[in-house]
Amino acid sequence: MLRLTWVQPEDLLGHELRQAAQDGREPKAVAARWRAAGGPEAPATAGASPTPASRYLRRLAEDLLDELADLPSALADDEPTDLGRIRSACPDWPEPVGTTATTPHALEAAWLGRSTGCLLGKPVEKLPLDAIRRLARSTGNWPLTTYFTARGVPEELLERHPWNRRSAPTSLAENIDGMPEDDDLNYPLINLVLLQRHGRAFTTTDVARTWLDELPAGRTFTAERIAYRNLLSGLEPPHTARFRNPFREWIGALIRADVHGWTNPGHPAAAAEQAHRDATLTHTANGVYAAMFTAATLATAATGDHDVHACLRTGLTVVPPRSRLARAVRHAVQLAHEHADFDSVVDALHATHAATHHWVHAVPNTALIAAALTHANGDFDGSVCRAVSGGWDTDSNGATAGSVAGLLAGHPTALPDRWTAPLKNRLATSVGDFDGIGFDTLAHLTHRETHRP
Repeated sequence: MLRLTWVQPEDLLGHELRQAAQDGREPKAVAARWRAAGGPEAPATAGASPTPASRYLRRLAEDLLDELADLPSALADDEPTDLGRIRSACPDWPEPVGTTATTPHALEAAWLGRSTGCLLGKPVEKLPLDAIRRLARSTGNWPLTTYFTARGVPEELLERHPWNRRSAPTSLAENIDGMPEDDDLNYPLINLVLLQRHGRAFTTTDVARTWLDELPAGRTFTAERIAYRNLLSGLEPPHTARFRNPFREWIGALIRADVHGWTNPGHPAAAAEQAHRDATLTHTANGVYAAMFTAATLATAATGDHDVHACLRTGLTVVPPRSRLARAVRHAVQLAHEHADFDSVVDALHATHAATHHWVHAVPNTALIAAALTHANGDFDGSVCRAVSGGWDTDSNGATAGSVAGLLAGHPTALPDRWTAPLKNRLATSVGDFDGIGFDTLAHLTHRETHRP
């Protein structure tokens, strides 16, 4: 039986109950009704529970999802999704900074950085923090300094903590042969197509049309899959982000933000506004802020005139300061300054967020990315290794940290060969005509968009 992930109502409800508690609603009465009816908890790591629910439970889940959506939020004033209200909440909305140009070399380093960071994190995605540490230590690769390997890992450890099933054949050191397909690279490609077709003035509807034309539904996950389903059901943005979508504050919009930052060097506000139009197809509030923060950070880094700390400070200027994301990022940066040992930073972040947030939620993952970049002072090796070593959404966090650090490095030759050589200047993808494309070619295509109106 096909158990389609991320869309079954009985699986969505548990996620929505947790989301409601996080965004200031009161879900206890709904939760009690669900549990009294025998409703299951949300799957801990997978996108679908192993067996289908009864027709009664499925209908009840649909009704309760709608009931939860109608509950008022105590955080609504501090966490708006409308761009005008976001700007009003941000007293230091950024002006243009530094130079307003970047180079193809810098963009190639950003593409390579995103790819290597993603590839480093792929085999340990979904694994708990302790498992990541034990697997790396078993091969003498802790603290992380290079790609994971299965060579030398005790069999009993692999039985308890197997590598990510889909990723291990292409992302362990002994298996890497070019950059394999991943949604963390597919979305930058989709957004490159978006800019080529519609320019900087694209609308959220243009994003939707581009997805329907170019993005296979099976390559979407969590909030993106829900929004895709909602589009096919006749809903229009921004309702696509809200209807029965408990993943609307997860990490999906963040991993789509890079191209908006790369193509707006020196214009963090413009980058954030583009990221907002993209993100609101699928996300709300903190899910949107994570994308805006990333885009503004990258737009500042693209100038080559600012260190990582200035880039992150600029990224925060587009995030409502009383939001959960802003508080989490500020806390993470503070921890990174206070602790010489990054494991202590990670332990503190997990103590703060792990019990209440899914491992793909934008708040803890954005905080971890900011902590990794801060603690490593923007160094490429240190940034990607710290981001992945912190667990949670390892491939996405490694990708974003690598993008920022690669852009700051400014040239492909500034990235160590042990990271870039296995990629063989080749990216696999199911998006359009990009399969097998080189990162040098992608850099030139991206650079062209920095000059397009």
